[in-house]
Amino acid sequence: MPGLSGPSGNCEQDARDPPTRCRRSANMKRKILIVILGLIVLSQIPFAYRRYRLRRLRNTIQQLAAQRIPPTPENEYVDYKGVIHVHSFLGGHSNGAFAELIAAAKANQLDFVIMTEHPQAEFDTSAMTLNGTHAGVLFINGNEVASANGDRLLLIPGTTNAATMNTQSTQQIVEQQKLNGGLAIAAYPSESETWKSSLVDGVEVYNLFTNARQIRPIVMLFDGLWSYRSYADLMFANFFQRPDENLRRWDTAMFNTNRKLVATAGNDAHSNVGVSLNDESGKQLIGVKLDPYERSFRTVRTHVLIKKGISLTRDSLLQAFSQGHCYISFDFFGDGIGFSFAVKNSDKIVGDEFPSSTTVEFIVRAPLAARIVMMKNGNVVEQSHGTTAEFPANGPGVYRVEIYLDSLPAPALGKPWIISNPIYLR
Repeated sequence: MPGLSGPSGNCEQDARDPPTRCRRSANMKRKILIVILGLIVLSQIPFAYRRYRLRRLRNTIQQLAAQRIPPTPENEYVDYKGVIHVHSFLGGHSNGAFAELIAAAKANQLDFVIMTEHPQAEFDTSAMTLNGTHAGVLFINGNEVASANGDRLLLIPGTTNAATMNTQSTQQIVEQQKLNGGLAIAAYPSESETWKSSLVDGVEVYNLFTNARQIRPIVMLFDGLWSYRSYADLMFANFFQRPDENLRRWDTAMFNTNRKLVATAGNDAHSNVGVSLNDESGKQLIGVKLDPYERSFRTVRTHVLIKKGISLTRDSLLQAFSQGHCYISFDFFGDGIGFSFAVKNSDKIVGDEFPSSTTVEFIVRAPLAARIVMMKNGNVVEQSHGTTAEFPANGPGVYRVEIYLDSLPAPALGKPWIISNPIYLR
């Protein structure tokens, strides 16, 4: 009979399967279910802990904000904060609208935004992007281009022939940019090294998008489920890394060429990561964006120092950049305004050159108590703790500063807050 054909039947049909076997089978299924549920719970413990760490980090950042020291009255420079390397819908790799960009810049109280649109063969993206003052923020048009050598360059301001520059060498593009009175910055410096032998003005030593590409999607998914609602702006601290390799290449290039190379941070903002449901007209009904401009603009900024009495304009901003009067600040840990790095008893500040024939002493000031690290030719030479530090120079070289907020807990602990441009002793 079918019910007696073997142990594959159920308890009611199989006379050879006693009730105890049925109970064991049910108990086994319950145990398997409990084990599966237990594994799911255990797998979420790290993400619950990461959420706890972000709450602790946020609270510490808020506490530190109340301890800020304002810039000294004798400071002769105004600190203007902004972002570099920003894209809109014009370049084909983003759907970001101008209104969204302007609102994000205003919400972050930025002073400037440097657009770097991808070229298009059919039209001049640099001419069509944001330029001039909008909502009190200075926008400067620019391009991101690829050279025939494989280098990626940020051209500030942009140029009408950007779409054809992929047939030109890096040096040709740089020379043309200089003739037009603009700047050329090497982006993604680890992807090609031809820029080292060219006369680029600077190097993008940190790129937010490149750092974000190292995030494992499954980790981000569960981090988002646990932390996005409350700590969206700090979630990136879990993944933020010091750009060791780019800094090494920058330090080595300055040492080997004995010339100035200005360091900048690239937000590489596209506002194109997320999911949404739109109607037929393209209007978003529901959705979430993981990289909105507002969050990108809050994470890292490039601060530019311009002498008091000189207005912030395209010309004054580009001149300050060319002089290296700027520094990088990961402002989602705390606003860097108030930082200064100078030669004591002189008018020389970050980015300047100074003769090494005399006794030289550096003075560094930070708006928060921090660990101040002095580096020479890429190597740590001395450290100090506090809001002010003085370091004697030890012969000619390229001296720069990194600052760490050791009072911040994990995941920010041990990660840089400020990376300065150098003072060059020749």
